Amino acid sequence: MPGAEPAADPWGRYDPWAAAQQHDPADRAPGRRRRPAAKALVGGALLIALVSGGIGGAVGAHLERNGGMGTVELPQAGPEAAGRDPDSVAGIAARALPSVVTLHVSGSEAAGTGTGFVLDDRGHILTNNHVVEPAGSGGEITVTFNSGDTAEAEVVGRDSGYDLAVVKVKGVTGLTPMPLGNSENVRVGDPVVAIGAPFDLAGTVTSGIISAKERPITAGGEEGDASDVSYVDALQTDAPINPGNSGGPLLDARGRAIGINSAIRSADSGSAESDGGQAGSIGLGFAIPINQGKRVAEELINTGKATHPVIGITLDMNYTGDGARVSAKDSDGGPAVTTGGPGAKAGIKPGDVITAVDGQRVHSGEELIVKTRAHRPGDRLELTLERGGKETKVSLVLGSSGGD
Repeated sequence: MPGAEPAADPWGRYDPWAAAQQHDPADRAPGRRRRPAAKALVGGALLIALVSGGIGGAVGAHLERNGGMGTVELPQAGPEAAGRDPDSVAGIAARALPSVVTLHVSGSEAAGTGTGFVLDDRGHILTNNHVVEPAGSGGEITVTFNSGDTAEAEVVGRDSGYDLAVVKVKGVTGLTPMPLGNSENVRVGDPVVAIGAPFDLAGTVTSGIISAKERPITAGGEEGDASDVSYVDALQTDAPINPGNSGGPLLDARGRAIGINSAIRSADSGSAESDGGQAGSIGLGFAIPINQGKRVAEELINTGKATHPVIGITLDMNYTGDGARVSAKDSDGGPAVTTGGPGAKAGIKPGDVITAVDGQRVHSGEELIVKTRAHRPGDRLELTLERGGKETKVSLVLGSSGGD
């Protein structure tokens, strides 16, 4: 119809945005006037969020660093009783340390540090010969006890063949003698404790086990004429022993001395050496059995010198075969088998090769000396000999010679 408005198309002209504007104009004007307030609200909200985030981050970082609010206090065990099991390493050390001393030795040409332990309440102290040797005849020996007290000492007697010495302090009371064990009772694998002053660190305690028994070792030999060589049928231990431990006790699980720490095997030497050198422990330490130490100490205290058991023969130390060969002559050109001596009485002859002592093999002249020195003069030995391709056994009673 002319003049009539076209019918409304509810779909073709649908505009959701336009529809939203089909309101009364009066409704739109106020909206335009409120926009600045809305922007202020949004800006304020953003500012609050930023400030809150910053504060929250700072608080969180603080808490993360300090684990919470307030002073930090870490958990710790409370006081405990000082006592230890008497058979523990700590218990053994507590009982033994009062009996162990550090020796500072000085002479005209040398000085050194070693260890010793108290034998009786008269002031006798057992140590190694190579510890006191630098003092010579005019040097000084200062003994420092575990308490820190010091005293001067003098040599009662020493023997290089056994590498043992006894010194004595005067005017000292309240001494604590070290209890002595029995090295014959020791078994491989037994726990042991060593006490000494390695590198002058007095009262150092280490522990380990008996690694082997009757280990034939020789130490010394710096003199060149073998006069200072010691022969020991030693106890071997893996308890760390270092320079300065020399003369200190090797203790059993009951705190009794079963050996005197004397030598170590170092990685660069290839042989046993007295621990007076500067080599360190590689777990191969050697101790003189206390049974031998006791006998020698008693002789040194009572007579000033030790006796050595002897067979009465001269050995060919250059022999490279298996066993110990009797020389053709002694060093002075005399007979290698001492006339009337134990060897001669048993029928030993020059050229005989001794291969065993009491059934135990010996592989060199040094080992035969070691096995012999492990006995007392007057002990009876059975030797196995090889002569002209045949094996024979002889029995003899060890003689005696004075030591140095």
